[in-house]
Amino acid sequence: MTAPAVSVVICVYTEDRWEDILAAVASVRAQSCPALETLLVVDHNPALLDRLAAEYKEADGPVRVLANAGPRGLSAGRNTGVAASKGEVIAFLDDDAVAERDWLRRFAEGYADPRVLAVGGRTEPVWASGRRPAWFPEEFDWVVGCTYRGLPPGRVRVRNVLGGNASFRRTAFEVAGGFATGIGRDGDRRPLGCEETELCIRISRARPDAVLLIDDRAVIHHRVPEVRERFAYFRTRTYAEGLSKALVARSVGAAKGLESERRYTTRVLPAGIARGLRDALLARPGGAGRAGAIVAGVLGAAGGYLVGSVRARRGGSRFAVPPVEVGG
Repeated sequence: MTAPAVSVVICVYTEDRWEDILAAVASVRAQSCPALETLLVVDHNPALLDRLAAEYKEADGPVRVLANAGPRGLSAGRNTGVAASKGEVIAFLDDDAVAERDWLRRFAEGYADPRVLAVGGRTEPVWASGRRPAWFPEEFDWVVGCTYRGLPPGRVRVRNVLGGNASFRRTAFEVAGGFATGIGRDGDRRPLGCEETELCIRISRARPDAVLLIDDRAVIHHRVPEVRERFAYFRTRTYAEGLSKALVARSVGAAKGLESERRYTTRVLPAGIARGLRDALLARPGGAGRAGAIVAGVLGAAGGYLVGSVRARRGGSRFAVPPVEVGG
C-alpha cells in the first residue's frame, strides 16, 4: 500500500524559540518518509512571521510560512494549518521538539487500516538541567508535554492522542470539526491543554468505528526549559489541567471526558506513590519527593476541576468548536 501524503504543522508564537523552530523544521526535512510539506503557523507575531518567511524563502523542500487566521492560541493555529494543508494526513509537532528519523514512517504505517483516524507517538523529555529532577514523578511527565508512565507500550488503541506528537487523517476534521478554541494554550498565559482530548472524543462520537492509536516507535524529543523543572510550574500546570478537564467534561460529558483519568488515578498513581515511599525507605534519592509530588498533583488537578466546573455552570468559561475548511 502506498504511504499517505503527510503535511506537518508546527505552530509557533515567539522569537525566543528561534533555534528550536529551526531544529524542529530540520528534523522534519530529514525524515526517512518525506513530508509532503511543512507548514509553520505563526500566532499573531508579525516580526516572527517576516523573519521565518525570509528564512525559508529560498529553502530546499516545501516549507510554507503563514499567519494564524483565527483568534490567538494553539487551537486556532492548528486549525489554520489544517485548512491550508494538502496532505491526506496532517501531523503536528511542537515548536520546541525534534522528531526522530522514522517519525513520519511510523505514523504512515498506522494508516494502512482505513478505520484509523489518528496516530500519536512517544514524546521523550530533554531536561534543561541535563537530568530529570529527583522529585519529578514519571507519572506526571504530561506536565511537561511528554509521554507519562501508565500509557500502554507498543502500538495500541487509545481514547486520545497527545497533541504535540500526533497525526490525524484529513477525514477526521471533515466529520468532527476542528480543535476547540478556548481550551488549549494561548502563548505564555496559564498552561491549559486537553484540546486534542476533546477533539478525539468528538471524532469517536462522529465515527463510532474509528480507531485511534499510539505507536511508541514514533518518537520525538521535547525540550523542557529550566522553569518547567520547578515545583511551582508543576503545581500551576496540574491546576490548569483540572480547569481544562472541566471544559472537556462540559463538551463531551464526564463519563467519556474522564474515562481514562479514572484508571490513571485509581491504579497508576497509587502504584507511583508506593514506589516513591519504597524508595524513601531504601534511602534512594527523591523517593519521598516523588510520592509527595503525586499527591500534590492530584490535589491540584482536582482543585482546578472543581473551580472549572463551577465556572462552566455559571457560564464563565467559553469555548467553541469551529468547522474547519479542510484544504487539499
